[in-house]
Amino acid sequence: MQGKIIKGIAGFYYVDVPALGVYECKAKGIFRKDNIKPLVGDDVRIEITDPKDCEGNIIEILPRRSALIRPAVANIDQALLIFAVAKPEPNFNLLDRFLIMMRRQGLDCILCFNKTDFADRAACDRISEIYAGSGCSILLTSAVTGEGIGELKEALAAKTTAVAGPSGVGKSSIVNCLQEKIQMETGAISKKIDRGKHTTRHSELIAISDGTYIMDTPGFSSLSLFDMTKEELRDCYPEFAPYEAECRFLTCSHIHEPDCGVRNALEANIIHRIRYDNYTAFYKELDSAERTAVKYTGKRGNRR
Repeated sequence: MQGKIIKGIAGFYYVDVPALGVYECKAKGIFRKDNIKPLVGDDVRIEITDPKDCEGNIIEILPRRSALIRPAVANIDQALLIFAVAKPEPNFNLLDRFLIMMRRQGLDCILCFNKTDFADRAACDRISEIYAGSGCSILLTSAVTGEGIGELKEALAAKTTAVAGPSGVGKSSIVNCLQEKIQMETGAISKKIDRGKHTTRHSELIAISDGTYIMDTPGFSSLSLFDMTKEELRDCYPEFAPYEAECRFLTCSHIHEPDCGVRNALEANIIHRIRYDNYTAFYKELDSAERTAVKYTGKRGNRR
């Protein structure tokens, strides 16, 4: 029979079979042999080994529409990136790394800035201004007051959405606001580091309503960009595209070349400085990685 993996813990996969319930399953050894790991969100075929205790084995993973490495989820339609307006202050470098990862996977992104109850309107407007050209929908929310929760539910309707973001931003609180069946554990903010205690331990698919699912995923603090080249980076910044035709060189990196349309837009305050500064930092990071790869392997290209 066919179902969907809604949770995976310590080698066990919990498969939701319509009208029959959830079965605790192990993956057949053939998957390990072929180096294939089932992911939360996978549509699978299972065989029942114990009908009474609802146990079985996964015997086939059906073709995936999409897959992310981190968070490790499959068959999602979009990503919801949750950061806080304040407490903690948003880490724009990390946020842009998230956006690059999602864009390279071809996923649309919703940017949710939570904890508006801790910030004034000027802070909220500033964040909206920074990401106005990013190609993402921007929502300002408060899990405490309920601000923006209705809009968020509309944005998630009839889709499967991966929820990601660092610890301490109210991610689990937002998930709890969206549905009532599964209440995620929320952690107190550490006063010493102004971040949340890491409470979400595994990826889990949660039904908000019929046909609408969210995948809550563990918080984390860093993302490597070493699976791409520096030339690919500019394609991850949609706000650059309208001005690249004004660059003198077709291969303009937007870093040091003369007559650069992107840098002209930057100086005219059309492209936000924070977004551009992150771009240049990532470009240098990727360039350094490529140079290191050439030094040790004699071949160009990033480490894979």
